[in-house]
Amino acid sequence: MWERTLQDLIRGLRANKKDESKFIAKAVDEIRSEIKGEDMELKAGAVLKLTYLEMLGYDMSWASFHVVEVMSSPRSHLKSVGYLAAGQSFNEDTDVLMLTTNLLKKDLSSTPADVAVTLNGLANIITSDLARDLAPELVAMLNHSRPAIRKRAVLTMYKVLMKYPEAAASARPRLVERLEDADQGVIAATANVLCELGRRRPQDYLTLAPQLFHILTTASNNWLIIKIVKLFGFMTPHEPRLVKKLQPPITDLISTTPAISLLYECVHTCIIGGMLQGTSGSALAKTCVTKLAAFLQDEDQNLKYIALLALTKIVPTHPYLLAEYQDVVLACVNDQDISIRMRALDLVCAMVNRDNLQSIVQQVLSHLVPETSSTMQPTASQSLAQHAIPVSPTNPRPALSPNQSPAYRLVLSQHILEMCSQNTYDNITNFEWYISVLVDLAHVANVDIGAEIRDQLVDVVARVKAARRYAVKLMYTLLTDETFLQNAQEEGSCKEVLWAAAWICGEHCRELTDPQQLLPYFFTAEVSHLTPDIIAVYIQAATKIFGYWAAELAERWDNEMLPELKEVVEAIVESVTEFSGSTHIEVQERAANALQLFKFIQADINTFQPKPYPNSGFSVPGPSSSFDPIPPSEPHFPKSLYLIQPLFNVYDLNPVARQAQASVPIPEGLDLDAWIVPPPPEPEPEAEPSEPRVKKSKKGKEKEGVNGTKTKGSKKKKDAEQLEPQDVLIPDQEETQEERALREKRKAERLAQLKDDPYYIIDDRSPPPTREDFDSIPVVKLEGMPSLQSIHDNRLPSLKPLPISSSVTQFVIEKEGEMPAGAVFPLLSSSPASRPQTTEPVLHLAAPVPLSSFPQYEVPDDIARTVTPEPVKVVRTKKKGTGKKKRTTDAS
Repeated sequence: MWERTLQDLIRGLRANKKDESKFIAKAVDEIRSEIKGEDMELKAGAVLKLTYLEMLGYDMSWASFHVVEVMSSPRSHLKSVGYLAAGQSFNEDTDVLMLTTNLLKKDLSSTPADVAVTLNGLANIITSDLARDLAPELVAMLNHSRPAIRKRAVLTMYKVLMKYPEAAASARPRLVERLEDADQGVIAATANVLCELGRRRPQDYLTLAPQLFHILTTASNNWLIIKIVKLFGFMTPHEPRLVKKLQPPITDLISTTPAISLLYECVHTCIIGGMLQGTSGSALAKTCVTKLAAFLQDEDQNLKYIALLALTKIVPTHPYLLAEYQDVVLACVNDQDISIRMRALDLVCAMVNRDNLQSIVQQVLSHLVPETSSTMQPTASQSLAQHAIPVSPTNPRPALSPNQSPAYRLVLSQHILEMCSQNTYDNITNFEWYISVLVDLAHVANVDIGAEIRDQLVDVVARVKAARRYAVKLMYTLLTDETFLQNAQEEGSCKEVLWAAAWICGEHCRELTDPQQLLPYFFTAEVSHLTPDIIAVYIQAATKIFGYWAAELAERWDNEMLPELKEVVEAIVESVTEFSGSTHIEVQERAANALQLFKFIQADINTFQPKPYPNSGFSVPGPSSSFDPIPPSEPHFPKSLYLIQPLFNVYDLNPVARQAQASVPIPEGLDLDAWIVPPPPEPEPEAEPSEPRVKKSKKGKEKEGVNGTKTKGSKKKKDAEQLEPQDVLIPDQEETQEERALREKRKAERLAQLKDDPYYIIDDRSPPPTREDFDSIPVVKLEGMPSLQSIHDNRLPSLKPLPISSSVTQFVIEKEGEMPAGAVFPLLSSSPASRPQTTEPVLHLAAPVPLSSFPQYEVPDDIARTVTPEPVKVVRTKKKGTGKKKRTTDAS
């Protein structure tokens, strides 16, 4: 009977690609009949075909027992087929593995050929139970007379120790002996096993350092030296004395070896082993950097990759060594291979400092700039022709532009932000330049990076006061850019930057020359298509800017300004009214609050009558022919112009330290378990009357109520029962003046107590007034109002002029932020990244030199302010004592 072999099965699969499943199903049926036969040759052939199908993804677990049968064959070539199938298909959950223990022991004591096959198969099917049962045989086999068996036994022992660590006590002395074996293959296998074991627990192998050092200095096998060097790299952090001992041979290997793999392992061992520290370490670090920098210019992409990996680990401790190779590293950022570009970006971020930050950021940012329209894009045929050209050192393929992938553009943008914000912007010397870079990035990124740019814009403006003026200029330009606002609807646009622009202009609106010119841009038609959080900030910023502008208008009030003021307020009321019906709760709340404020201002200016200025001959024409000047105590401008400014400009917003909340001292006498508002006393249960009461009314008529029987006076009695017992008046008893005063006092105390009870509903409707009491109206002094008694002409004092800017800008960045009074600062670590700052760093910088590829923004001169208000002096007033403090004291 003719049977199908493995070669026939493979030919059949290739010939039946259109109906492969049907062919395989037929082949499996044939294998099932073959594997059940008595012929071991036929059974082994069926198992071999199943192994091939298993590699294609088909299950062969149903034939596990038949695989064990083939493993037990006395013929070596059939036994090897069984062990091959077992290693391919068996796992820890295979049931038949428990039947193989005696079989494996028998094979390990058989001929050398069977032992070699068994060791190879055992390494693939070893389990914890098999490792426990076979450990003695394998430990004894480490001293086998044949080197090939010893080498296989050493490698199999690694798998045994991973499954059964208790065997290490008996196996470790034998493994140490194999380091002095006469065969180099056994020594290499032993070093490989010790390297893997030492990677997990290096402290257990420190005693092997003398033997390993002897092998390192005498061996000529690069593979063996690599394993020894790697093992020393794991051991040196646990034994610092090894560093000084290993520096000479490692330096000699780096300087002389032509093997790239050995060179890289030596450099990697120097880095992780701490060999680059100190004077001798600096010389070794320079040697490593010189060797690795030569790889960056090699045509082999693998050498570039490993060089960038190693240099990234060296640059944190020796950044000055890579300064001369900055151009070579930046050239790798534009490499065709994406993996090399990513590693180059990591290295660039690690090598930035104050001197090279601006040049590196500009070069990285240039990769995000889209190609100009003058550049002719290749057609589809031209692109295919370029890729069809074979690549060679003399004819390299044109590099693809790295700015085509959105994922890569996102990584570029994140690396730019990471480079600039390291250690709280420690490498930035010109914050005006950095603000312009953030705006540039928002224009050219075309990826979802707007939230990160927004956060850094707000953070920089809050920390660096000297950069606020320039930031407001750029934010003004950004808010008035209609193209950017229209592109904000597209995917990948950094529309969150508009949030930061609106917030900065609203918070620091004093830097605007004509604030009213910016107000219409907050309520254009395109604004309604933005996200709700941006719209909410737009409304808030418009309110702040109008409040500041209105206060300035009041200081230099002229009656001719009234029409412009009415027009601006009317436009804002109309625009805010549309947002007050928004479905987003934040937009609706802010719009509703702003709408009420502007309606109040609108009503005030609509009823405002222009008045002549005091002590001047100016008069306003009216229906009467005589003009009376306004009294000195009345302002000559609408009072509502000062309504909004005190709401937002009383205190300055400053950065807050991260540990500020945790450092707030606990007030003395604070008892969190005490009642702030004591609960109402529980009513005492009334005793049931033993006999019916008899009450006399004023009219002398008796009213009885027994067992709830209602009488004529039941309604009055029910009303009286709702009052406290001390408030019920006995009809036939006259109340004295002292009793009335006592009752009113108790009632007032009870109502005041129930006022703060959230579970008690009080009718707070006041009775209609009996007479108009004008004396009880409180006199309120508006904060921020100028003194009207000192007005002698029609204008208030002008703002303080700004000093003339010099060529040197002084930037002071508040790194730590504000801390509460009495706070205890935590101890900081002594690492360079987190060293304590005793004083705020003051950076004296030269005027920034504009870079050619990214010119600074041109801001109109009329936007820049020429005057600024005097700094606001914040005075924290103590709150007056209230009844709440008394209640707290009583409760405690």
